[in-house]
Amino acid sequence: MRASGRLAREVLDLAGRAVRPGVTTDEIDNIVHGATIKAGAYPSPLNYHNFPKSCCTSLNEVICHGIPDDRELQEGDIINIDITVYLNGYHGDCSEMFYVGENPDDKTKLLLQTTYDSWVSAMNFVRPGNDYNGIGGIIEDHITKFGFSTVRQFCGHGIGSVFHTTPNIHHYRNNENSGKMDVGHTFTIEPMICEGSAKSITWPDDWTATTIDGKRSAQFEHTLLITPDGVEALTGKIETSKLQFWEQDSEVHKGFWLGTSKAAKEREAEINRKVLEG
Repeated sequence: MRASGRLAREVLDLAGRAVRPGVTTDEIDNIVHGATIKAGAYPSPLNYHNFPKSCCTSLNEVICHGIPDDRELQEGDIINIDITVYLNGYHGDCSEMFYVGENPDDKTKLLLQTTYDSWVSAMNFVRPGNDYNGIGGIIEDHITKFGFSTVRQFCGHGIGSVFHTTPNIHHYRNNENSGKMDVGHTFTIEPMICEGSAKSITWPDDWTATTIDGKRSAQFEHTLLITPDGVEALTGKIETSKLQFWEQDSEVHKGFWLGTSKAAKEREAEINRKVLEG
């Protein structure tokens, strides 16, 4: 799981570096596919229930599961790139937002910052003995203060040798009996936060889910491992990862978030010294 998580991060960073006006999402998919295969892994989305590409690229009003195509990215777009790799029998899954171009406006900054901060707040809650159903309330309480809504149709999930398994991680306040967190559990938290309605429609391709009102949506995702003293992001950023404005400006956590365990905090402090002071 550590190896697959690390590779997923490396591939996501590579895909993110390709984001700029004029690049197509097909070109990004080609980069993802080539890097994954070169590393001796397989892109988990490819042919998963007939999904036709090696990653998901979800732009603007697309909530999730966007299929890469020949659309060129335009200045002002926001895009989520979702990467999963299958390496040595295990899946590593992560996603991140990217802004196309320079100088996002205040509305864009607020959506991305709020989504990121709600996600980090939820991940900080993860430790042995806590209830999985406590995650959603943390996210919903944070984002509603800013007038946003959280998607209920899609959820985070357990992950390991199987791509999607229990527990289901709901990103809204709920009383579902999803069990308790325990050492060794691996799963994702991946809130999808919307400017307007969180209701979605699915395109005829049976995959692409968009907001019903055409307003934008944002999402972040890590594969997480529960440790005896907290949690670690198996898909956490590395020294060569890009520092995004929401990481630099966050009032929840400045710099890269790698987890709450002692080992994760030590690694995080070392990397952030270089990243934030560089």
